[in-house]
Amino acid sequence: MIEQEFELKRYDKNGEKTGWTFIEIPSELSQKIKPDTRTTYRVKGFIDSLEIKQVAVIPIGEGDFILPVNAEIRRTIRKEEGQKVNVRLEFDGSEFAFSGDFLACLEDDPRAMKYFETLTPGHQRYFSKWIESAKTIETKTKRITQALYGLGNRMGYPEMIRYFKGKR
Repeated sequence: MIEQEFELKRYDKNGEKTGWTFIEIPSELSQKIKPDTRTTYRVKGFIDSLEIKQVAVIPIGEGDFILPVNAEIRRTIRKEEGQKVNVRLEFDGSEFAFSGDFLACLEDDPRAMKYFETLTPGHQRYFSKWIESAKTIETKTKRITQALYGLGNRMGYPEMIRYFKGKR
């Protein structure tokens, strides 16, 4: 486990990570969380007083990692790039729980299920997390419908999001 104050940083131009806000975790600290690991892993703990679970820590080279801090987390803790956050993290070895509603709907759509099964576990989780982050049943239903359409048309999560943004 680690406990430390970090500054929220933001990528300007950096490929798919352009615009991401993150916490940089140097290799000596990442070794304390999950020794001898150079690939993505999940952590749990706290960012300020906000409890987090199953959040991915992503390698950026030389043994260093980043912990992305999305807009929802930033809104909750009321902090942005350049501000300091108190972080307490440890490895989260718990199994990811997919959205039951989403999985039930996938079972009724074999074409979408077939494509979903070709995606990496991380990309599968994008869909489930997005669906479960809906605040109303109407939004959740809409997101499940969009996910099924996207998967049925062989779209990954980012392609599906871009497709539906263009439909507004």
